[in-house]
Amino acid sequence: MFTWAPDSEIRNLSGTTYGKSKDTKSTTIIRLLERRKMLLLTFVILLIQGSLVSGWNTFVVPHTDGQDDIPGLMGAIGSYSTNSTILFQKGVNYNAFTPIKFPILNNVEIRIEGNLSYPTDIPTIQAIVGSSSFPGSWFTFSGGNNVTLRGSTDPNWGWIDGHGQAWWDTQNQVDRPHGIAFSKINNGIIRNMKLWKPIAWNFATSGSTNLHAFNNKIVAVSSNPNVSAFPFNTDGFSAGGTNMLFENNHIQNGDDCLTVGSGAKNIHFRNSYCEGGHGLSIGSLGKGGSVADVQDVLIENVIMNKTLYGARFKSWTGGNGLARNVTWSNITFSGVRFPIYVTQNYWDQNLGPPPNSTSTNNTHIQDFLFENFVGVINDSANYFEGSCVSDPCWYFVEGATGREVVIFDLHSNTATNIVAKDIFATTESGDPVAVMCDPTTVTNDVGFKCQDGVFIPTKAGLWGVDV
Repeated sequence: MFTWAPDSEIRNLSGTTYGKSKDTKSTTIIRLLERRKMLLLTFVILLIQGSLVSGWNTFVVPHTDGQDDIPGLMGAIGSYSTNSTILFQKGVNYNAFTPIKFPILNNVEIRIEGNLSYPTDIPTIQAIVGSSSFPGSWFTFSGGNNVTLRGSTDPNWGWIDGHGQAWWDTQNQVDRPHGIAFSKINNGIIRNMKLWKPIAWNFATSGSTNLHAFNNKIVAVSSNPNVSAFPFNTDGFSAGGTNMLFENNHIQNGDDCLTVGSGAKNIHFRNSYCEGGHGLSIGSLGKGGSVADVQDVLIENVIMNKTLYGARFKSWTGGNGLARNVTWSNITFSGVRFPIYVTQNYWDQNLGPPPNSTSTNNTHIQDFLFENFVGVINDSANYFEGSCVSDPCWYFVEGATGREVVIFDLHSNTATNIVAKDIFATTESGDPVAVMCDPTTVTNDVGFKCQDGVFIPTKAGLWGVDV
């Protein structure tokens, strides 16, 4: 509430001294006039701000029990694609029974404060995914600027339930939907999102730039004690784009915690927790002879718990292109089978046995650093991981003992400056830690004696030694 200085007050001051000097009266008049001027300016500013606020729209997604709530959103979304908040209200259990494809958005925040549920019926989802109109993911972003996807900090609300357990129990991998495609967004934020038992792939960021994804949680953990009920392909973050920071994320899943795909540049993943999946991966790259391009990736300060891999690079025989300047640093691991694994012989077990390629092409790697890895290797003789559906398992490495802290499965003349430094590992059995490395495939000191045998650090791999 404004208090204006009335004209009468100013006039009275000009004609009555009230025991004060004329200079004092003049000064007081000036101050009151300045006060009025400042109040008027403040009022104008607030009017302007009010007009800006009034230009921001909020759409509360309507809900009807037992019905699909997405048509109500899609019917209105065209009017809320700019300067808007789209709100799924806290306290409401929404039915996301059909996919959402957002138009191009500008200055829009999607707030998921209520809970969302996929259909529980598998054939219903398969029919949608198998149709020609399926957009590719259950939640698809088509592009835009300044877009935020925000969940809730309330532990009981803001969940997206994929009902993946039924798919895992039956090992059903036909027409599964991808989860959230946050694609072609410039200046995007993904924060406080919570995904419960997603059917398969979770977040993908292809084509986006300047992305910050933080405080997100993915729980793709099977409650079925049968190891065959495995959460296949429940990748956490598939990073494809430029200038991206992923931090403080919690991921429990059955595939890559992070996977960095071709075209990715300046990717930073840090301060996070990964459990039960396939590690912090670059690739796979070069499939079908394609040309790969990955540059400037830093992965640091991550806890890996009971994962198949810790740090991993995977490319297909016959691939092309280059992955360079990639660092994994400060990785703590427990119960991990392969803490550091680099292969240029990746293959898909679902496509049959490993290919017998005679190609001399391979995706080249340059300036790879694995630094400060500390933890315990799961070297159990009876080790089995739920994604194994072939004999031998797809992750089988001929000649490996299970005690390897580093495996470099390289081709000659394809790797430049690859180093494993400050590696401190033990095995669950207490047996000596080992490595696998062909000295004919490397040209630099890799940080340990390159051999198939006991892990012996070299100058480049010792703490405090710069080479």
